[in-house]
Amino acid sequence: MPFTYDNLLSDKAAAKHAAPFKGLPPYHFVGGNIDEPTVPAEALADAMAKVLREEGHAMGKYGMDSGPQGYLPLREEICNIVKRRCEMSVTPDEVLVTSGSLQAMDLVNWALCNPGDVVLLEEGNYAGAIGKLRTMDVTPHAIALDESGMRMDALEQALAHYAAHGIRPKFIYTIPTVQNPTGSIMPTERRLEMLALSAKYDVPIFEDDCYADLVFSGERPPAIHALDTENRVIYCATFSKTIAPALRVGYLIAPWPLMGHILPLKTDAGSGALEQMVLANYLPDHFDQHVDSLLPMLKEKAGTLCAALDEHFGAAAEYERPLGGIYLWVTLPEEVNTDRLFTPALAQGVEINPGSEWTIDGPANTRRMRLCFGHPSVETIREGVAKLADICHAEFGVPLRSGNKPRD
Repeated sequence: MPFTYDNLLSDKAAAKHAAPFKGLPPYHFVGGNIDEPTVPAEALADAMAKVLREEGHAMGKYGMDSGPQGYLPLREEICNIVKRRCEMSVTPDEVLVTSGSLQAMDLVNWALCNPGDVVLLEEGNYAGAIGKLRTMDVTPHAIALDESGMRMDALEQALAHYAAHGIRPKFIYTIPTVQNPTGSIMPTERRLEMLALSAKYDVPIFEDDCYADLVFSGERPPAIHALDTENRVIYCATFSKTIAPALRVGYLIAPWPLMGHILPLKTDAGSGALEQMVLANYLPDHFDQHVDSLLPMLKEKAGTLCAALDEHFGAAAEYERPLGGIYLWVTLPEEVNTDRLFTPALAQGVEINPGSEWTIDGPANTRRMRLCFGHPSVETIREGVAKLADICHAEFGVPLRSGNKPRD
């Protein structure tokens, strides 16, 4: 009789079950995947050949003489990038290279949170952030959003509520620049309001800036971290959305002594050395130009997706045209349930992110969906949305097939 591990699984492992990967469907509107032709493969190959010949033997030591925070030339270049692009002034000692921004989130959660704690974050948010908090038995408290991001009146109301009950949330988690999933950009005035509330209630801010380089106009507000004068802001970002997700290189910026508490929690013996060395060689001469080349392509894709929704869903699909990034947040009529739409759509080769997965109150958001336009071509976007409209109509009668009202 074959041996089984079923009766040995931990409670958390038993609660989840992954299926073997069968490949991406033809119309793939999920995840943070980017446009494959834009990956600078030739320039990265040149950088790899150069660093392997010049410094490859240094990989014989953990940390390559740069210490546990990551390859020093890369940390120095990260300092240059955030100064130039985000108006931040930091030192390499404040930078930790991580295996993607997800690891940065884990480290901050582990350093600051215990079961039963509370974290404040936008009501619509990154599914990974919500899931990680819940896995730690930390309560994610939803803060209302508008077209400019997290609402400060709602944030202050929540902070005052917890203060009145003798509770201090562990941090305010926010994606202020190209919010995920809504795509909003928080104006500078509101960032300053958030800092003032952070000071008033003595609650730090964890700023996730993973999409900030992808503002279509090429202009962004300063990072909240750049406006901070009291070391209240922890910051993370990644090269996954600009260079390549599979590189798995992100970074965390935090002041000492918090960084000193975070470092012992990174128990993987360091993020991959070769990726760090390659990026350190590639970034100084190529990064800004590469990002600039992405923006018109992403803006075109966003426009294509909006036009396809207008054509095939009409007024049944409500959305705010994104100002940057790779996602569109769509609201459908109440009779549509995207949790249910997901299965027949995937069976016909169209994959979507149901809104319940990208919101703290999932049951209240089953009429929403997140569509990623970063990876598919414009042709695939057009075909996929047309197919999704047919499937949605077959399942829910939405959109209408006769007399369908167009968008204004």
